[in-house]
Amino acid sequence: MCVDPDWTPFEHINEKGEHEGISADLIQLVAQRVGLKITLYPVKTWDESLAASKAGRCQIMSFLNKTPERETWLSFTEPIFFDPNIIITREEHAYIGDIRGLRDETVALPRGTMVEERIRNDYPNLKVIPTGSEPESVALVSERKADMTIRSLIVAAYAIKKEGLFNLKISGQIPELTNKLRIGVLKEETLLRDILDKGVKTLSAQERETISNKHVSINVQQGVDYSLVWKILAGAVIVLLTVTYWNRKLSVLNKELERLSVTDKLTGLYNRLKIDAVLEHEITRSQRFGQPFSLILLDIDHFKSVNDTYGHQAGDLVLIAVASILAGNTRKTDIVGRWGGEEFIVICPQTDEIGVLNLAEGLREKFQAYDFPVAKHKTASFGVTTYRQGDQPKEIVQRVDEALYLAKNNGRNRVEARQREV
Repeated sequence: MCVDPDWTPFEHINEKGEHEGISADLIQLVAQRVGLKITLYPVKTWDESLAASKAGRCQIMSFLNKTPERETWLSFTEPIFFDPNIIITREEHAYIGDIRGLRDETVALPRGTMVEERIRNDYPNLKVIPTGSEPESVALVSERKADMTIRSLIVAAYAIKKEGLFNLKISGQIPELTNKLRIGVLKEETLLRDILDKGVKTLSAQERETISNKHVSINVQQGVDYSLVWKILAGAVIVLLTVTYWNRKLSVLNKELERLSVTDKLTGLYNRLKIDAVLEHEITRSQRFGQPFSLILLDIDHFKSVNDTYGHQAGDLVLIAVASILAGNTRKTDIVGRWGGEEFIVICPQTDEIGVLNLAEGLREKFQAYDFPVAKHKTASFGVTTYRQGDQPKEIVQRVDEALYLAKNNGRNRVEARQREV
């Protein structure tokens, strides 16, 4: 296995030549469950790791995003870990609502990463400064040699706590660049990929969270030099005031990190990443306690015509109004999110087939009667389904998607259900 030797807290190679971090723990868990023994291929840099993989000197790469360039020599398991990417700038930089609106700004990014590849291809308005590592990228921003960098939410949280990067701030998020980290396997090793994939699918959301928290939580221990006790006492008041100030600032920053990671920027609802986590949690709870839960997936009918006729700003107003309708007409226990585009999802805990049909029909009537901004009258189509023992997240999502397709195919502005036979 080839790894990134310097990507803390995701992974690194320690002084003893051992693989450590979130990736190491997750992959070790996968290997145990499928009966594989994985040997570390020693490298000193990420570039060296990529070169070794391309040359076939390692059969797998530990923790990376799938990209078109990497797919030329690797196949991939399902995601083993999800983590959004955020924009880091200096404190004085303005908030970045849409990175496409920037002109002639520089972004420092480690070479050979998914983010570098995507930024070069999708955002030609930015000038990329390639670096050898994430710490080097952050240092360039801190030293005013680059306007920004883009880094993982977890890596940012770790660095802020460990390195005290208080001249920097989070200036925005790029949802389409969310890390979906997988195990990469040489293309010819299809059986190995399938075996690893089975192990990945056994990982629960709770196991991922426990391993993540283990490595992001940092404990700093300091020894005492008693010859300097008098100096420490003399400066105690200053130290306490400084610590209090930075702790407050770090608290605000961490709250912003948490908010950005789970919120859809336009509507304020939960985003796809959060909904995926809630869905896994509800499945686990239903398996343990035998309680039902249901899904509603809805799509605004003929939404494209709003953008085509009135423009995308009007379309955004309609999406915001949809979020308001859903938030105001669902129960406190329901979890509402934006699934993507004009599709929204409601997870309904402790709700059976009859209950979810009634809730969806009530929402449909609210939509039909609502006076939307600019577009005025719009309707929505609804698909519903209920959890059945043994359902996996993909299965229940596919079923509710099929129900939505049925509603649209049968004339729109209606509710259709799709259930698995038991």
